[in-house]
Amino acid sequence: LRNLEAMLIVTDGSALFVITGAGDVLEPEHDVAAIGSGGNYALAAARALLPDPSLGARDTVERSLRIAAEICVFTNDHLTVLELGGS
Repeated sequence: LRNLEAMLIVTDGSALFVITGAGDVLEPEHDVAAIGSGGNYALAAARALLPDPSLGARDTVERSLRIAAEICVFTNDHLTVLELGGS
């Protein structure tokens, strides 16, 4: 259990990064990122939804995760989206 296999998506509102368990900081292409078992499905859905100007960030995330849950048997539809307020 010496290796941490976790990943984390972080943003300050202008830049988006994926932090790996090894400490690598990655900048995703196309200004969207997804991780986890259904990550590729959620990523594809988010990229399809991004051009819709009527959707905010939270709606895009929730819809993308729901689409991933419909496709991937390892992804469930019990979502928790945490929004942090800026200082």
